[in-house]
Amino acid sequence: MRRQTRYVRSAGGYVAFQELGGGTRDILFVTSWATNLDAMWEDPSLTHFFRRLGRLGRVICFDKRGSGVSDPVPLAALPTLEVWMDDARVVLDATRSRQAVVVGDTEGGPMAMLLAATYPDRVSHLVLLNTFARWRRAPDFPVGMPEEACERLITEYERHWGQHPAMLALTAPSLAGDPRAEEWFVRYQRLAMPPGAATQMYRWVTRLDVRAVLPAISAPTLVLHRQDNDHYRLGHGRYLAAHVPGARLVELPGADCFPFYTDASSQVLDEVQGFLTGAREEVSTERELATVLFTDIVGSTGHATRLGDSRWRDLHAAHDEVVRRYLATFGGKEVKTTGDGFLATFDGPARAVRCATAVRDAVQPLGLQIRAGLHTGEIERVGGDVSGVAVHLAARIMAAAEPGEVVVSRVVPDLVVGSGIEFADLGTAQLRGIPAPWQLCRVERVP
Repeated sequence: MRRQTRYVRSAGGYVAFQELGGGTRDILFVTSWATNLDAMWEDPSLTHFFRRLGRLGRVICFDKRGSGVSDPVPLAALPTLEVWMDDARVVLDATRSRQAVVVGDTEGGPMAMLLAATYPDRVSHLVLLNTFARWRRAPDFPVGMPEEACERLITEYERHWGQHPAMLALTAPSLAGDPRAEEWFVRYQRLAMPPGAATQMYRWVTRLDVRAVLPAISAPTLVLHRQDNDHYRLGHGRYLAAHVPGARLVELPGADCFPFYTDASSQVLDEVQGFLTGAREEVSTERELATVLFTDIVGSTGHATRLGDSRWRDLHAAHDEVVRRYLATFGGKEVKTTGDGFLATFDGPARAVRCATAVRDAVQPLGLQIRAGLHTGEIERVGGDVSGVAVHLAARIMAAAEPGEVVVSRVVPDLVVGSGIEFADLGTAQLRGIPAPWQLCRVERVP
C-alpha cells in the first residue's frame, strides 16, 4: 500500500494527501479536522481500518488546510465549508479521480454532503458515518445540542486538547481507560493542531448547517450511525436518512464515533462493502488455543518529550529489536505492534511467561519499563490478525499491570504447574469490557 504524502496547491495554500490501495473504484475519505497523514500510520487500529477499506478501492485521504501537514490558516480567517470542499476537489483532480465514493465521517460529513450536492458527477456514492447536517439545536431542529451544552463542550475540548484523554469517554467510550489508546489520542491531537486552533475549528464546525443541500444530493447514500452515540445523537442520522433522497439508514450497536477505528469498526466496513459491492467480505478463520501476550512501554510520551523525536525513535527501535529477539527465542508469533508495544501469541504458556519476563529485564538497561499481560484461551486467526475474547482479556490484563509487572490470568499458573515459575495472587479484578471479575496473578520468579 502506498503511503507517500504529496501536496497539491489549492487557492489558499498547499493541501497534503495520500493514496493507498488500488482497483477501479476511488474512495475519498473525509473525516474530522483533527488529522495528520504522516502520524496516523503509527496506530495499528487505524492502519487496519484503511487496509481493509483499501481492499474496496483506491483510498484517497487528505489533511484539510489548517490541520496536520497541510498549510496552516490564520485563526482570524478560518476556511469556509466551501473552501474545504474545494480542497477535496483539487485532491481528486491531483489523483486523477474522475468519480469517487465519498465517505463523510463525523465533522467531515457536512463537507461531504456539500461536495455530493455541488459536484454530482464527481460522487458515485455517499456514505455518511456518525455525522450531522446541523449540530446546534434550533426551533425547527430539536435533535440538535442546546446552546449552553454546546458551549460547555467546546470549553472542555479546549481544556483537555492534547493534554488529557477525557473526551474519549464521550466520543469513544470503548477506548476510555485503555492507556495505549488514551496516550495515542492526546498525541494525535497535538500533531493535528494546537489547542487554540482546535477550539476555533470546533466552534466553527458546531455552527455549520447544511440542511438546505440535502434534497440536492442525488448519489446513492448510506447513513451509518451508532445507536448509543452521545456525541452526535442517533436523531442526527435519522434526520439525514429522512431528508437525503433515497438514503438508507443502518443503526449500528455501540457508542463509538471518533476515532472511527475502534474494535467495532468491522461493522462499519462490512456495511460499506455491502453497499458498494452487494456482498460482504468472506474471511477464512482458524480457531486455536494460544497464549496471548500484550506488552506496552511505560511512560512513552514522557520519554519522547524528554529525548526528542530522533532519539526516541532510536530508543523505540532498540526496544522493538529486543522484543523480536526474545519472540524468536521462545517461539512467539508477532501479530502486530500496538504503537508502543507488541501483540504476540505462543503455543505454550510457559514459553510466553519466560519471553515476557526476559523482555522486561532486557529493556531495563535501556532506561525503559514495560508492563505485560497474558491469557491462555481460544483465538481466531483472520488473515494475519487475531481476535476473540482471549485477545481482549490479555489486553485488559496488560492494562491492569503496574510498571515492570508481568500479570497473567489464573488460567496460566494452572497450565504451567511443574515449570518452576512462581506467581503471586493479586485477587480478582473487574476488567473493562469483561462481564465477570477475573482472578489475576503476578509473575514473581522464572527459573
